Amino acid sequence: QVQVVESGGGLVQAGGSLRLSCTVSGLPFHAYKMGWFRQAPGKEREGVSCIHPSGDGIVYADSVKGRFAISRDNRKNTLYLQMNSLKPEDTAVYYCAADLTLGCQQSSVHYWGQGTQVTVSS
Repeated sequence: QVQVVESGGGLVQAGGSLRLSCTVSGLPFHAYKMGWFRQAPGKEREGVSCIHPSGDGIVYADSVKGRFAISRDNRKNTLYLQMNSLKPEDTAVYYCAADLTLGCQQSSVHYWGQGTQVTVSS
């Protein structure tokens, strides 16, 4: 059984930083593309960043370029999202996605985490 578990969310002031983690079990983590998505209140879920199995092929949404950094540790089966210079508009539930088969599109995600809340106060 595949399990995708996020952690690291919380409340932070604008300009602050958070690091999200996502630990995956039940599948060969090193072999799969991974990603982060988010859903803000009243909005549709959107892609934030995705990363290829080897750690290359990284893509970011325009709204987070230069502020967020995705990375992975295949030895620990863990995906990370370092979020710096956070803005109130980054407030959302952040979801870890495992086994993407097409680009960084949520329609191609096979496994989702339960989500972790990130709230940025102004």
